[in-house]
This record gives sequence, structure tokens and C-alpha cells, in this order.
Amino acid sequence: MTNTALVVGASGIIGSNLAQELLANNWTTYGLARRPGNDIPGLQPVAADLMDVASLETALADVAPTHVFITSWMRNETEAENIRVNSAMVRNLLAVLGPKHSVQHVALVTGLKHYLGPFEAYVSGGVPPPTPLRESQPRLPLDNFYYAQEDEVYAAAERDGFSWSIHRPHTIIGKAVGNLMNLGTTLAVYASICKETGRPFRWPGSQAQWEGLSDVTDARVIAKQLVWAATTEAARNEAYNVVNGDVFRWSQLWGRLAEWFGVEPVGFDGTIHPLEAELAQDTEVWRDIATRHGLTEPDLSRLASPWHTDLDLGRPIEVMTDMANSRKRGFTVFQSTEDSFFDLFAKLREDRLIP
Repeated sequence: MTNTALVVGASGIIGSNLAQELLANNWTTYGLARRPGNDIPGLQPVAADLMDVASLETALADVAPTHVFITSWMRNETEAENIRVNSAMVRNLLAVLGPKHSVQHVALVTGLKHYLGPFEAYVSGGVPPPTPLRESQPRLPLDNFYYAQEDEVYAAAERDGFSWSIHRPHTIIGKAVGNLMNLGTTLAVYASICKETGRPFRWPGSQAQWEGLSDVTDARVIAKQLVWAATTEAARNEAYNVVNGDVFRWSQLWGRLAEWFGVEPVGFDGTIHPLEAELAQDTEVWRDIATRHGLTEPDLSRLASPWHTDLDLGRPIEVMTDMANSRKRGFTVFQSTEDSFFDLFAKLREDRLIP
């Protein structure tokens, strides 16, 4: 039987890399988004609003996926609203697909806020979780839209008889434009502005993050894990952390990133310097840089997500994740984190997104 994938959030960092991975493995692949692009050859676009059941019914009338990959979410002002909206998106999608009886597996991408808490209580609710983070750790006694999304998948799986997998990446490193959480591109834009204006490339985060161990997730790695879990019997009905497989300290990596751009690195100086404030006045600076260098995206807000980068780099604890749960089941993909950043920077430059 031919595998048919529905990638929800196909225009994002994870979704776009996943679509390319699926297509490279000869899957029939549909990409669902509110405004799907046409920049991935072979991807069949599906335009739909996950909050609108009628929209989903119309858009998916002729689509009967065997595998569903949910990689998108919608940011709201409060966690209560995050729960309401993001659980409804999952519930609506699976309710529309249920009567088709075609779905064999559903994969849901969440993240480390499963362990660290939601945006409103990020690493601030009581005792910090022990690291490395493991999938066996219990849910926090806090409202969390990731938990609500999981529960929708579990309920639909019980109703419709499909298998599932939950994927919890750390910070995603990969190319996307207009993405809500994009640390790699944010740092690339920040370094480019520093280069153009002569400002130092100053560490914006906490001492704990500067000195502690960390890890990240290359978008290509999570794409491979998603396909692996969907097609490996022993991998089903499990939650998986997913990171590159190495660890690093920002105090060691920061200078290497600065060297790539030819800027002066400045490490932790005793004070947090949020990037959101640093870049707040650079909208016109970036527009001028884009004009002078013939870049394809002059809107700084479409490339940089400093609010999320500040959350990651400002944590008061070191954060790393354990990969044993998928390793012991056969997922052995490894990616050098330094190369993740350098590959991204080269791609951004090749695509004329940074000078």
C-alpha cells in the first residue's frame, strides 16, 4: 500500500523539512496550511483553517491520508487560550478525518515546554525539572496546551484505532520565513545587523545558559524521526525527545558563530540583554540592509523571533534532553550542532535572506 502523508503546518520549519523527507522517500504528500506555499516540488497544497470544520471538510474531501503529522500551533495571549485553540485544531482535524477510516498513524510535535512549563510559567513553577529531561517524567501541575493536544490525539486514537507518536524537540534549527520560533535565523539576522552597524555580537541570555550544557534539534533530524516512528512497529504509541545527539555550551559556541559572520563576540557580562529590546529599533535598519544587499525579505519580523530566543537563552537552568527512548528502539540519526548552524547560515545566504 502506498503511504499518503498529510503534513499539517507544511510551511513551517519542521513541516517543510518533513515534507521534503517524505517526498524523497516516495510518499504521496499533502501539505496543509492556511496559506500553503508552492516552493517544495511534489508537495500537494491543501488550504484550510484548522479552527473551521467546514473548511477542513471541503479541503480534505478528496484526501485520505494513511499518516498524519501535526507540526503547527497557534500562539495566543494566555495559556488558557492556547489550550482552547490548539486542542480544537487537533480535535477538528482528527474528527474530519475519522469517517474516512484511512488513518493508520498520527504524529504530534510538541516540545520541551512539556517539562519546563508553558510560556506564562516558563521554568518558574516551583522546583526546576531534573536534567537530562526524560519522557518518563510526569506532567507538571500546570495548565499546558501541549497536554491538551496530546489528550486529543489519545482520545481520537482510542476512537478510530490508529497508532500515535509524540515528538518533543528542543530548539529547532532550520530555515523558515514567518515562523513564530526561529532561534537560528534570529541569531543570523542579529549577527548580520551587528556586522553592518559595527555593534558587538553580545550574548543576550542568562549565566546558566551561557555556562551550562545545552542541545538543539536540527529540523532535518526531527523530520527523520517522524518518518521513523510512523513506519516502525516498535516505535508506535510512545513519546520521544529528539535532539541532535551532541551537547554544547553556548560559551564555546558563541565565538564560533561570531567568527562565521566576522563580528566581535561578547559573552555573558553579568546582565541579561534581551534580544527583543536589542532588535526593537532595527526595523528600518534591516530594511536598509535588505535594500542595499538585494535581500528577499525586508521585514525583520518575518525573519527574527527575538521573544522566543529570549525565552530559550534566558532560562535560569541548563537544559538538555535524553534520547534513550528512541535510541534503544533503533533511531540512531546524529547531527553536529555546529554544522546545523553553519548549514542554516549558508542556506540563508544562498537564498538571499541575509547578506
